[in-house]
Order: sequence, then structure tokens, then C-alpha cells
Amino acid sequence: MRVLIVGLGTQGYKRRSVAGAACIATVDPVNLDADYRHIAEISPAEYDAVLICVPDEEKINLIRFCIKNKKHVLVEKPLWGTSEAELAEIETLAHKAGVLIYTAYNHRFEPSFIKMKKLLESEALGELYTCRIFYGNGTARLVRESVWKDKGGGVLFDLGSHLLDSVKYWFGDIKGKLELISMNNFENHSPDHAVVLFQNSTPRIELEMTLLSWKNYFSCDIFAEYGSAHIKSLCKWGRAEFSIHRRVLPSGPPLEENHEFEKGDPTWLLEYEYFKSLCSKGVITNFDHDLWIYNELKRIDRKKGLATLCIGGGMGISMCIEKD
Repeated sequence: MRVLIVGLGTQGYKRRSVAGAACIATVDPVNLDADYRHIAEISPAEYDAVLICVPDEEKINLIRFCIKNKKHVLVEKPLWGTSEAELAEIETLAHKAGVLIYTAYNHRFEPSFIKMKKLLESEALGELYTCRIFYGNGTARLVRESVWKDKGGGVLFDLGSHLLDSVKYWFGDIKGKLELISMNNFENHSPDHAVVLFQNSTPRIELEMTLLSWKNYFSCDIFAEYGSAHIKSLCKWGRAEFSIHRRVLPSGPPLEENHEFEKGDPTWLLEYEYFKSLCSKGVITNFDHDLWIYNELKRIDRKKGLATLCIGGGMGISMCIEKD
């Protein structure tokens, strides 16, 4: 499958490296390392699929162009548009054209994430109680100095979309709506730190994300009836760990099972191969997952002008104060 890469930034370079000789050209209006400035400069007959690695506001028009020319699309997360109706329209157009629009969430292909999914599917942990995930990097200054990154949903769209995809991947349908606990602009114009919560889901899910963790860090802790499961770090940062702690009754040190992954980041290649397999099988576009993430992020994004201030002890008093 011959691919064209549109957007030659950090992700575009990774996609080009993984695609290898299958990448016939790159497109970027600014990066002089790209082969072309605009996608229309290349004959559609020269490629079969497009890997879109551009800012959110540019995605839909590029996807429309690809659908019109009957090209499959891998688009970097999150899939974004002006409305849910617009995304539904794109889905319908993709069906009519017989092309696949696939949203890339490469963390699904982390070895530890795959092990977590298999463990949860086995139901070996029994009833699930809580899941807490922290995802942080130290890119606040890079985001602030970018001409396009420091706007919109900020860390919520960037890291938060990954976290929503992960919990949906692990737990399936999640009951209840995402609640905003806190959102801050410590260094940036857009949010650079946020905490959100699914209070009424099973398990209870809390997600914290930040651009202010000067040492990159990821952790996931799931506590359940018969034990707990834990992820520490991601393969892109070096060694990643997955562990299971099996409960000993009535109390005592758990039986531990530990796994380490130190062979580099396999996620980009695994996801690319998965995308190609979906295209070859004729899998149709389905935006149900994307629409769920879109609606949850959109609803929280509308609340980003609110700050929560908790005063007092005990039960406390909660007030919402609108920021200027």
C-alpha cells in the first residue's frame, strides 16, 4: 500500500520512518524537508492511503479531500470537527466511497496495555473497584512557544484523548459522564494540567494529565476484588513495567507477577500494520468510539472557563468561579 504523509512534524517523521519505502511523498506547507506544500500537487493515482498528522482544525478538510479521491485515511488523534453532525456526515461519506477513516491511538499497542486488556477480559481480578491513571510530560514550554499548539483544549485534547481511548479499550462501555475536577493554565494559554473523573462508572475512573511533569511519567493502578494491576511508564521513554498483585486473604503481602519491556517503542509499527490490515480486509468506517471521545472532551472543554475552589474541612463547601 502506497502512502502519502501530510504534516511533517514530530508525528509525521515517525510515520514516515515506519512506512519506509511505502511512503511515496510528504506534504507540509511550512517544513522545507517535505516534498510538497499542498496535497493537491500530487496525483491521487500515485497513492492508496493518506497519513494525516496535522492540527485538529485542518483534519476535516483533508479527510474530505481523501474521501473524494477514494483514499483510506489514518488520522492522528483525536478526530475533531465543528460538531457531532459534521463527524456523522464524514462517516456517511466514507461509507459511500468505500474507504476507511481510522483514528490513530498508538498507546493501545503498548505491550503493557495489551496485557492489561487480556487480564481484564479474563475477569481474574473479580469486581473492579477503581482505576487511576496519571500521564505527564514536560512539554509546557514547547507548547507555549508553538504557533498552533497553545490553544483549544490543550492537555485535555492531547493527553486526555489518549486516556479516554485507553479506558474505553480496557473497560468497554463506560456509564456516566466525565466530570471536571480541576483544570489549570499554570504556564500556557490553553490548559496544561487537568483532572477528570467518571464517578459513577464501574470501576470508578480518575484521570490526571499534565504538561508540567519535568520527568516524563505514566502510571495506571487498577484495584479490584482479587488483586490489583499496575502499569509504570511507556516504551517510548525506555523501560516499561506491568505487574499483577494477587490478593492474599484475609491480609498479607500479595503474590506478585512482574513484566518488563525494554526493546524500544513498538507501537508505531504495530499500529501501522494494523491499519494496513484493516484496509486490506475492507473494514468500514465506524465513528462510534470517536464520537464518544469527541462528546466527552467537548463537554469538558466548555467548562474550561470554570475553576473549582473547595473551602473548609470535613464535607467542605464547593464553589465554581468563572475566570476572566
